[in-house]
Amino acid sequence: MNLSKYIINDIKPLKNTNKISDLQLLFNQLTYSHMPVQDKNKFYLGCFSETDAHCFEKDKTLGDYKYALEPFFVRDSTLWLDVLEAFAKNSTNIMPVLNDQNAYLGYYELNDVMNLFSESPFFSDAGGILIVEKGINDYSFSEICQIVESNNGKLLGAFISKMDMDVVQVTLKVSNLGLSDIIQTFRRYSYHIVSGHEEDSYLESLKDRSDYLNKYLNI
Repeated sequence: MNLSKYIINDIKPLKNTNKISDLQLLFNQLTYSHMPVQDKNKFYLGCFSETDAHCFEKDKTLGDYKYALEPFFVRDSTLWLDVLEAFAKNSTNIMPVLNDQNAYLGYYELNDVMNLFSESPFFSDAGGILIVEKGINDYSFSEICQIVESNNGKLLGAFISKMDMDVVQVTLKVSNLGLSDIIQTFRRYSYHIVSGHEEDSYLESLKDRSDYLNKYLNI
């Protein structure tokens, strides 16, 4: 997925010779969490956060506070999922974009990248969400795919949503076709179903009642 068409240039970076008052004014006018800064040669220096900017003395220059610059950025060739990760790691809603020669090209907005994520098949296509859990040394994505596809299901997406010392949880989105059979197969392969769907809950309830009835009849 090519993100380059989403690069924005409507706000030019401030220079390190600008006054802090200029930076504070921009933050008062905009909703961005950070603002990019360049030197006189248009070399990208980093970003100031809005929180820091309002603590600075307005008559000083940006260069006087260069220690507070946050040097995060992505390349114009960076994959969209890595761009999303960069947003999260730096707690920002604006991401400067540089080319391979470190020239500043513009920035991405978090909302634009999130909209791309929401348009991916994982979110846009119809299907059921499953969260399965297994020992961290026992699960495999090849096995997970095999379980889904052996029950005539289609895997629309999967990612590791939780991991600790012993257990890993994998969130899946699969086509609704044969979803109950898929869940039962996961159980046969010793996966714990953390979250399934209503039909599976209903079948489990019927199974529990059936087991109880059998025990009663065998008394």
